Amino acid sequence: MSTTLREPRRLPASAIPDGCLHWAGEQPGLWTRELPPRWVPVRVRGRVVAAVTLLALLAACGLAVSGMPPVAAAFLALLVVWLLVRPEVVRIAAVAQIVMVVVLLPEPSWLVAPCGVLLAVGCVWSTTLRLGARKRQREAALAAAGGVTAPVPEAAALLRRGRFYVALGLVVLAAGAAPAALSGAFDGGDDRHAAAATGFFVAGLGLTILLSGLLSRRRALALRRAPAPVLRVLLRESAVNDTEVFAADDVGALRPLFTVSLTDLEDGEDDEEDSDDSDDSDDSDDLSDAEVEEAVDRIADDEPGPLREAVLYGAPYDGAELMVVSAAEEPDEPPVVERSTGPVRPLSDGFVRRELLSEKYLAARDAKYRELGRVAAEAVAERSSHMLGGKGVRRWRAGWPDWLSAAVTVVWGASFFWGETGVWRYLVGAFFGILGVLLLPRWVAWRITADSEGLWFNGWRRTQHIAWDHIRVVECKGTELKVDSHRASFDEWSVTGFRWPWLERRTGLIHPYELAAAEIAAMWKDPAVRPLGVSGEGERRRVLWPLGVLGAVAWSAALVLLP
Repeated sequence: MSTTLREPRRLPASAIPDGCLHWAGEQPGLWTRELPPRWVPVRVRGRVVAAVTLLALLAACGLAVSGMPPVAAAFLALLVVWLLVRPEVVRIAAVAQIVMVVVLLPEPSWLVAPCGVLLAVGCVWSTTLRLGARKRQREAALAAAGGVTAPVPEAAALLRRGRFYVALGLVVLAAGAAPAALSGAFDGGDDRHAAAATGFFVAGLGLTILLSGLLSRRRALALRRAPAPVLRVLLRESAVNDTEVFAADDVGALRPLFTVSLTDLEDGEDDEEDSDDSDDSDDSDDLSDAEVEEAVDRIADDEPGPLREAVLYGAPYDGAELMVVSAAEEPDEPPVVERSTGPVRPLSDGFVRRELLSEKYLAARDAKYRELGRVAAEAVAERSSHMLGGKGVRRWRAGWPDWLSAAVTVVWGASFFWGETGVWRYLVGAFFGILGVLLLPRWVAWRITADSEGLWFNGWRRTQHIAWDHIRVVECKGTELKVDSHRASFDEWSVTGFRWPWLERRTGLIHPYELAAAEIAAMWKDPAVRPLGVSGEGERRRVLWPLGVLGAVAWSAALVLLP
């Protein structure tokens, strides 16, 4: 929620529909006051949804093993997921859930049946409040528009909204149907019930994704069919690549009203076309290298984009689809036509306050990290050139912060299923095993080699290289060590490890990441301290896949042999 005092980018008068009103004054306040109570889940972060989904799956398997029919167990767990992501179906699903709990349970438990009914009733109450707030928000937005409408830009363009989710939903639905249909092949009763519940749950997720695609497509089509209400606002790209929308008179960007994911209409229509441009076709670029680097630096530094004037097509409310015509981020560029790729998500006053407090905390933490970084840079600057460079090569490797972080992650992952038996142990164990094979080798065995030709980074199958003159950034930002290049062919290299700033300040210990960043930056900026030697092929090609194979074998053996 960082503020900006720069003048907003102006939208040409030709891009503003006749009679379009500013969404300003008391109208935005009336709109925000129509939000549901704070305990109603309206804006839920993706990682929270993922965590709730995983816990719901565990609950479904547990209920099925304890005696509840697998379909009822999966449906009860899915009700919580639908409450967060698809409230439109909760009221119908809750009635079906009550019927399942009452009818399908062979011996209704004094605890399970009432809890299932109470959960369904609570979900219906929460959903009713949220859907009622949607209606009032839409009415408030229509009142602010004053009855002014305009045809949606590029209404005849091919609509791709929702296609991906429809296809993904069908794939997930099929993936869930398989274990549900084959659950009878398991010998143990608990395994059969857990496999069936997992299959029904995954199939339900597939239906949820499918429904999301169909609903978003239906709303996008409805927006294009007739002239839509229009409102003048201010907006900007947030640090996390969403679009924040502000009242038209909030030039300080103090209070965002809602966020929505947008994409250029032209990009959206061309996303399935193949590109045959080579890396050398610089004449086709619309932006200069400096402009591209400025945009990349802004994203890397978690800075929001410039504030811009815009026109909203469509009444904004929780879950709405929009079309937007906004001023370009660069001066003297034509207006940008964008469509929503995700629903409108309102921001409550409490959420804005929490974000501001979070930003203050992060700013204070980053200031501490910068202080530690300056200490490391001063320590490196005191060293003589032969200690940094010399005739050989210089290397930095994974150390105790990486090994400690990896060990904690392995123990945490194993705690989810260790001690379990049956199919659940192997399904969850295989999931965490695949993640570990892909992520842990780089975490515990990363290696940077510096020689006269630049920097070399070991990878899973190949080695990456940056010439000294092509380095764009070298920094240790918090717990992350990052190196990036001007060249698009180079994938940004980064690694994250454990840090305790308080202990570093008290003991004077320099974190290995800070030391590596300071030494690499010194070599980058001063050719006199760069290594003079050339590393051999064996030193560069320390690929990580053999370590991944070894880890997979060890994990599989532990999964099968240990109790």
